[in-house]
Amino acid sequence: MTNRFAARAAAVAAVAAKYAEEVDRDGRPPLEAAGALKEQRLLSVSVPTQHGGEGATMRELSEIATTIGAADANAGMVFAMHHSQALILWRHGSKPGVQATIKRVLEEEWLLGSATTERGIGGDARRSNCYFEYPEAGRVRIVKDAPVISYAEAADAILVTGRVDDDAPSSDQRMVICPKGEFQLEKTGVWQALGLRGTASDSFILTSETSADNLLDDDYGTISAHTALPTAHLLWSSVWLGIASSAADQARATVRKQARATIGFPPPGQLRLAELMVKLQCFADSVRHSAEHFDRVAGDPSALGSISFALAMNSVKVASSNAVVDLVLDALRIVGIAGYRTDTPQTLSRQVRDALGAPIQINNDRLLANNAPLSLMAKVDL
Repeated sequence: MTNRFAARAAAVAAVAAKYAEEVDRDGRPPLEAAGALKEQRLLSVSVPTQHGGEGATMRELSEIATTIGAADANAGMVFAMHHSQALILWRHGSKPGVQATIKRVLEEEWLLGSATTERGIGGDARRSNCYFEYPEAGRVRIVKDAPVISYAEAADAILVTGRVDDDAPSSDQRMVICPKGEFQLEKTGVWQALGLRGTASDSFILTSETSADNLLDDDYGTISAHTALPTAHLLWSSVWLGIASSAADQARATVRKQARATIGFPPPGQLRLAELMVKLQCFADSVRHSAEHFDRVAGDPSALGSISFALAMNSVKVASSNAVVDLVLDALRIVGIAGYRTDTPQTLSRQVRDALGAPIQINNDRLLANNAPLSLMAKVDL
């Protein structure tokens, strides 16, 4: 990593690595890493320069996510999910409440969460059962039964989707910022997952009444297509690249140790390591290229709304989520029994379990089903 945020990302990664096993074991949010993100001012790093921020590019955010994700995927996912929401603020909002939230992110390093999925809609974030009520002029109320709100109890604000009103179709959605102190959470389920346990993606009924100034300007269809979905796919993929990199480091250390013990006789894992490094480089090139693609078109609504852009962003998620599983399992084969065990310094247990969530988090089959008709209408944007 060579970008201007490298030292700060490394400082967060050091903290994340220190607590990674405890976070995984206890299934709790990586609070220490979140604190380090605030201390290093990496939660506000994407705030544009015109708002007084540092204006990190998607390429830079991708590299930060990979560095933190290599230390602890949970901390990396918190960074990724926060910025996929933070970018929405200045790309889709102009009201005083939105501007106030941008200021809180910049000055107080607010951590942002999201509540977009809902019980009864099969995981489709582009449909809502819940709807916005308007109890009085200038106020908006929402009650959402969410099967997943990651790190909800640690969030300083949660961005929530719902139908425009009771009569609106399920796809006619808006998004509102619910600041802390203006939302209540009733926990209805606990996140007991195989991996990514520290995202603390518990189930809640969220109730909030807040100012209508906290509504984003654009409909959620536009927000999703132009910002929420592509940035989530890019930053999640960057975290998965970090997981793969961590596993590859362990494989490399194993082969080096074998080579020192059998000088003159190449260790059996040497060729497998060479193959793994080729795959890892291709994975990294794909993710970084896709991040740069977003940077090139970020200010062009016609490009962001194009079929080719949707194909590209869906494709990077599908390819990355498959790649991380393959690479981590390749690394496990190289490391051998010490990687398979959970009580050795070489264990890859956490990387294996975290990686297996990647193809399921927004299920690849859903994205491929979305890509299928699009593929008939557009060529791959090379």
